[in-house]
Amino acid sequence: MTLSANAVRWLAGRKVIVDGVSVSVEPGQTLGLIGPNGSGKSSLIRLLAGLRAPAEGDVLLDNRKISGFGRRELARRVAVVEQHSMTEANVTVLDVVKLGRTPHRSALSPWTGADDDIVEDALVRVGLTDRRDQFWHTLSGGERQRVQLARALAQSPSVLILDEPTNHLDIQHQIDILRLVEDLSVTTVVAIHDLNLAARFCDRIAVLSEGKLVTCGPPTEILTEEMIADVFGVEAHVSTSTHHGRLHIQFLM
Repeated sequence: MTLSANAVRWLAGRKVIVDGVSVSVEPGQTLGLIGPNGSGKSSLIRLLAGLRAPAEGDVLLDNRKISGFGRRELARRVAVVEQHSMTEANVTVLDVVKLGRTPHRSALSPWTGADDDIVEDALVRVGLTDRRDQFWHTLSGGERQRVQLARALAQSPSVLILDEPTNHLDIQHQIDILRLVEDLSVTTVVAIHDLNLAARFCDRIAVLSEGKLVTCGPPTEILTEEMIADVFGVEAHVSTSTHHGRLHIQFLM
């Protein structure tokens, strides 16, 4: 399923947060959004997910305006994991993940064995089967992030949109989560701050700065020493890793 933004613009009051950005991601591919803090990544994520309406431009899902989808219809296709997901404290991990099945069930349809299987598979994928009965408020920030990803997986989406999914996670779980996403047969958009992880797991990278699109393309074309210096204001050495064949970025002190 193709997802694209065509010259989208969004404002907070009179301040322009996303300024005429056009990006697209092809079926089964992963588009990474990178940029300094305040560059507009999270706001663009919400526009692409249909959580906000652009002041100008359009967001298209398979060439159909995302604004034309009903909420339930859109939720069957697009799952979102925001950076700061809030959930009631008196629910368990299992309760949260089960919420992912809501778009696929009507008020009168019973819970089925197929629903149980999908929820169980989501818990297995994020490594939280042993936490299924634990209450939300007792989880660490990283565990909450993994639960929200499991909830998104339980939606069985065609498009997965992630805002800093590795936030709060240790290195092992950062890599585990991105490998999991890499193996899914879904179209993915991920806002990510770690340039090495972006180089390793993204098919294409869009660079944002002050709400505008700086450049977009394959990591080998985008992640240059010149771009990193211009956009992030730091010196870096970019080379090809002998371990995985992707770019490796070493920041210079």
